[in-house]
Amino acid sequence: MFRLSNLLSSVINNKPVRELDGSIAIWNFTNRCNLNCLHCYSKSGLDATDTLSTELIFETLPKLKEAGVKFLIFSGGEPLTRKDIYDIADECKRLGIITYLSTNGLYVGKKNAQKILNTFNYIGISIDGDEKSHDYFRGLKGSFKESLKAVELLNSYHQTKVGIRFTITKDTIKDLEFIFKLAEEKKIPKVYISHLVYSGRGLDNLKMDITKEQRKKAVDFIIDKAFYYFENNIDIEIVTGNMEMDAIAFLDRFSKKYPHLKDEMLKRLKKWGGNSAGRKLLNINSEGDVKPDPFFPLSIGNILKEDFLDIWQDKPSELLLRLRQHPRSLKGICKSCEYLDICNGGSRSRANAIYEDLWESDPSCYIKEENNG
Repeated sequence: MFRLSNLLSSVINNKPVRELDGSIAIWNFTNRCNLNCLHCYSKSGLDATDTLSTELIFETLPKLKEAGVKFLIFSGGEPLTRKDIYDIADECKRLGIITYLSTNGLYVGKKNAQKILNTFNYIGISIDGDEKSHDYFRGLKGSFKESLKAVELLNSYHQTKVGIRFTITKDTIKDLEFIFKLAEEKKIPKVYISHLVYSGRGLDNLKMDITKEQRKKAVDFIIDKAFYYFENNIDIEIVTGNMEMDAIAFLDRFSKKYPHLKDEMLKRLKKWGGNSAGRKLLNINSEGDVKPDPFFPLSIGNILKEDFLDIWQDKPSELLLRLRQHPRSLKGICKSCEYLDICNGGSRSRANAIYEDLWESDPSCYIKEENNG
């Protein structure tokens, strides 16, 4: 994740940036979901059954803590379909692990809103454009109204813990401006913009991805918004995901507006380090597979068969060790790129999907496009 709003304000105001002191785990606790989203990497559906028992999850959580996991994102499928989801989150709280809930919002109502807010440190609800776009993208008519209703309900408690998530595709890019207008009108405190990764239904629908020209224009718009919000004291945080090259575009713009602070921003971006799959980011899917990120084409182990600490910490595979190199040793345009220590090469999953090679350059990179084919 690239927290451009936080970086912008911290550097200009000469304050410490909000850093990740530890690792993030994204855990798909279930593959069961009430939607049929076009881009879904887990190919979730209502017919799925839960593989991971509450007991196994509780046995694994202290091991995540021991391995340095500080944040646990509850994902799926739809995590709220699990009856034990609050118990799992409470155990995380007992262990000192911060919890984020990633939900479509359709199971959020007046009966459980306060419980959700009391249980989770942050809630992200997916909104993929206006009503027509969202319902098409999510595969259910009426889902936009229900998801937005959940956002408004949770934010009505004035705890500033709820944000919206938006994925850029050819079908939704026209709604990017709408998403920010929605956040401004509804006073939604955080907007997370995700770039498409080719995995699951996202791989099946590779044609959904935008062009490099469209991506550059979209990222310019997002960066414009970040500067506008900062300069006008509008309390909306912007985060982008799955496209670490956004940091390079942001650095270029920041350097032109604040040339005297360029070196400080560059230093912080290098410390941030770009793509952290396998290093400060891990995924456990609904079948118990441990992966460097949710989209990664290969598993490095399975908690149903192996101890998590052996997989992640004590007996790391050669693949994991290579992913943890920083900057990574990559091919293609990444090999000689001057920005590699900022973005760390971007997504290995996209590289593998297009080139069948984990160590090729990220085909979605829009930086220095003339050298990128």
